[in-house]
Amino acid sequence: MARVAVTGGSGKLGRACVRDLVEHGWDVVNLDRAPSPDGLAPYLSIDLTDYGQVVGALTGVDDRYDRLDAVVHLAAIPAPGLQANSAVFRNNILSTYNVFAAAKVAGIDNVVWASSETVLGLPFETPPPYLPVDEEYAPRPESTYSLVKTLEETMVGELCRWNPALKATGLRFSNVMYVEDYAAFPSFESDPGLRNWNLWSYIDARDGAQAVRLGLERDGTGKEVFVIASPDTVMSTPTAELVKAHYPDLELRRPVEGHETLLSIDKARRVLGYDPRHSWRDHV
Repeated sequence: MARVAVTGGSGKLGRACVRDLVEHGWDVVNLDRAPSPDGLAPYLSIDLTDYGQVVGALTGVDDRYDRLDAVVHLAAIPAPGLQANSAVFRNNILSTYNVFAAAKVAGIDNVVWASSETVLGLPFETPPPYLPVDEEYAPRPESTYSLVKTLEETMVGELCRWNPALKATGLRFSNVMYVEDYAAFPSFESDPGLRNWNLWSYIDARDGAQAVRLGLERDGTGKEVFVIASPDTVMSTPTAELVKAHYPDLELRRPVEGHETLLSIDKARRVLGYDPRHSWRDHV
């Protein structure tokens, strides 16, 4: 049985990831500041900004485990505006550096980490270069939080250059949702402009967890980043109508059908075998 540490395993996406990994046969350790209410995996309290603690957690803990095969790094201040910009910058960039540096010390060459949809240019006050957006254009950070995610992607690329054995999979997650969040979705229809900040996209936490597991399983080495979203939008209005109303001058690189997402998941489908199976429409 392979053993994986999940940082932020007590968080919204983290809990779904821990559950999915356990259900698929992984031995999971949850590294977080607070335990998960689910209690599905052994928990270790940690400050990820303390390099010594991270090295200790990834190299083995007495009476708990003596090795790890992989790391999923989800822990972070999860969005802009929750703390002062300097605090977001310090916590998030230092935590990610410490995880990757400690993984090298521990001999761990398989790391999946949470990037963000925000690197695509959210909240799109400056429109994206084309639709659907994808991984092919350079990041456009518009907040300190997004700047850190962009710097993380650059940093990880250099770490992979230094260590050709490293496989690092960055997942640009959309807005994470649980089933109980879906009751609010019909209210978005009254003012579509309130949700165009991320092109009306979202990710069901269960499908986000699937993407994490597939990232751990992908073949090859080096850095790869993937947009991870649900296959549909949060709206009942067809996607083509939303584009016509809100982004009439943007290049539409391919037709969009029905309620198809404008955060392209084509690369994730093709490379990872990502197959999202959950929609808010099944619950409202």
